Amino acid sequence: MKRLLLFDIDGTLVRGGPAKKAFELAMELVFGTAGSIDGHDFSGKTDCQIARELLRAEGVGDGEIDAGFRRLWQEYLGELEPRLAEMPMTVLPGVRSLLEHLKEIDGVAMGLLTGNIADGARLKLESVGLMDYFLVGGYGSDSEVREDLTAVAMRRAARVWGTDFPAPSVVVVGDTPRDVACGKHGGTRTVAVATGRFDAERLAATGPDRVLEDFGDLAEAVQALLE
Repeated sequence: MKRLLLFDIDGTLVRGGPAKKAFELAMELVFGTAGSIDGHDFSGKTDCQIARELLRAEGVGDGEIDAGFRRLWQEYLGELEPRLAEMPMTVLPGVRSLLEHLKEIDGVAMGLLTGNIADGARLKLESVGLMDYFLVGGYGSDSEVREDLTAVAMRRAARVWGTDFPAPSVVVVGDTPRDVACGKHGGTRTVAVATGRFDAERLAATGPDRVLEDFGDLAEAVQALLE
């Protein structure tokens, strides 16, 4: 293997779906409040980080938060799965063609780098038939700190493919400044795609190696990821 591509999920591969509602209901059930969820910035954060920020703002202590996390994620997954059957995620333009193309290239491995907890990521991508492209990942259930997840995904990739992936051979792909920062923290290349809340100019200001408007131009996307 020569190149490991680590993709964010929400805003990069897919959008929409019922995850926010499932999260809100689970928060209310376990902690009695979801805080000011409607105005909260979720972009590029881990699920645990988002929950902690919302709950701290409501005066909930870290001990109570930590004690409730296991049940929170159980309730969240229980709310998410049936809703995804009725309201699956929407695959962003060009994504399916890009993943199909990349999987046929010798020396390219693909994984996930996402703030979603692992089972949440799986459910989201299974709802649109994308999960089989990704054998490994670094997830929000591995660490609350997004910057930790690059190393987690790289270690898992090394075990699965039986080879190390030096940081310069790894590309972190995402739609937020935090995705770019996460890759930079791990010493990887970074490709930012303006398919989420941030436009190309805002993403370029964070210093990624490449910025794409979207994945609609297959040749351009492949070159950006594999150069």
